[in-house]
Amino acid sequence: MISTRLLTATAVFALFAPSLAAQADPDRAVQGGGSFPPGWNVRTERNAPTTNVKFIAMGNRGDLHTTVGPAAIYWRDQDTVSGDYHVVAKLIQMKNPAHPEAFGLLIGGRNLADSTQRYTYFLVRPIDGKFSIRRRASYAARPTAVVEWTANDAIVKGDSGEAANELSVEVRGGRARFMVNGKEVYAGNAADLDVNGVVGYRVNHNLDVHLGPLGIHKL
Repeated sequence: MISTRLLTATAVFALFAPSLAAQADPDRAVQGGGSFPPGWNVRTERNAPTTNVKFIAMGNRGDLHTTVGPAAIYWRDQDTVSGDYHVVAKLIQMKNPAHPEAFGLLIGGRNLADSTQRYTYFLVRPIDGKFSIRRRASYAARPTAVVEWTANDAIVKGDSGEAANELSVEVRGGRARFMVNGKEVYAGNAADLDVNGVVGYRVNHNLDVHLGPLGIHKL
């Protein structure tokens, strides 16, 4: 028979496991952070200092690179789109993180610089070949899952550390399709998501990611 004391201890451990994991993998310090390409905005989670976000332009094609401690979103106000559209970018994880962490696209961004921010984000996690789609209703609120972490063989895994994946979202005729490397991984009603607004990137903490240019096409 399992004792009540053992069950209680197990429940307490489960409650505090996420915070213990976060303490074991704190945001790392990054050299050379805090200044960003012209026109770009960066906002970190939990108001973490942007001095630990190194975000630079590479070449003249619109390529970008970020090396981060804290999780952050990246956007330009000019990259705003609504109605029917297609957005696509090739994202390259340069090395495997110590723990499963993800990166990808954000769409439908509104008020991203203040407490009432909203957006939908579409992430891949090459370390285990999973993706997720989530919505954020405010800066302080926890995001809600549209699709929880789900494995899909369209995702290129980071078996050697480096992994390149093309992410795209197509909004057309009231539907939103989410694709990895040209394969649809989820489709849903656009009305159930935030799709009209700013598009950009989201990169979770302690990652080194090359961000290909955003291709934004009205349909």
